[in-house]
Amino acid sequence: MHHLFCYDISMKKDVIIIGASILDVLALPTSDDVFTVGSYSCDDITLSYGGDALNEAILLSKLNKNVELITLIGNDEAGKMIEKKCHDLDITLANELRDDIKTGVNVVLVKEDGSRHFLTNKNGSLRKLTLNDIKMPFHDASVLCFASIFVFPYFTDLELTTLFKQAKSQNMLVVCDMTKCKNHETVDDLKECLKYIDYLIPNDEEILMFTGCDSIEEACDVLLNAGVKNVIVKCGSRGCFIGSEQRYVSTSAVECVDTTGAGDSFVSGFVSKLIDNKSLDECVSFGNKCGSLCVQKVGATTWII
Repeated sequence: MHHLFCYDISMKKDVIIIGASILDVLALPTSDDVFTVGSYSCDDITLSYGGDALNEAILLSKLNKNVELITLIGNDEAGKMIEKKCHDLDITLANELRDDIKTGVNVVLVKEDGSRHFLTNKNGSLRKLTLNDIKMPFHDASVLCFASIFVFPYFTDLELTTLFKQAKSQNMLVVCDMTKCKNHETVDDLKECLKYIDYLIPNDEEILMFTGCDSIEEACDVLLNAGVKNVIVKCGSRGCFIGSEQRYVSTSAVECVDTTGAGDSFVSGFVSKLIDNKSLDECVSFGNKCGSLCVQKVGATTWII
């Protein structure tokens, strides 16, 4: 084990974030030609911080929130870079760097329209987090943010229910982001943990895949009937859809350079206002604003760092 910095874990946190922390190598713009030539020339290749949880931790820290990050990173150069960034931003790292883990590094190929294709290291830290890596009870905080459902194969309904029940017993709001279900999981596969989620924030493609529904409206109803208190669906350039109220909240039209981290930026903006006890409309609108600012820059957190 290795730990370079000491953190004050006694202070009440605004938010505890659980999830992945990696580095991203972004290349743009790219096209399908990258696989047909020996050498492909890009306008820019950039090293950036990545992983849902690290992105959200960085953004919320920059939004002046007191953040604790529960994540898994190795005692290697990439891990030390992440640790130093957390130290510089006063983000509390709950876990030590691990000698038996290699920090995940993703290669992100960004197309002209801002869409992305990822190369991931299956032996890296990205999907290695387990329930044993999380100490409970949690430190005192207002919000527990799990980023993201379906990233970690070791978190089934049982493990997620354990986490969320603990958070609710400590009077925390539970916020969950989502990625695409990897193994055709259904709502029934997560029927217990869904009951403890206050805000579930998938994107439009993810919610349709997870519920098997043909429309966002129907998909939201399925999740609300399963016990989720609020479903907020990220819909890209259209803004987002508030499931409980069956209405869209639009966002301003902007030039899209890179969509990396746009969803994480939305969640961070939403949670920051949630911590401030703002209305749902204010939370959603600020989430939309943060997502819009993100896609105008290269990288997940560049727009605010």
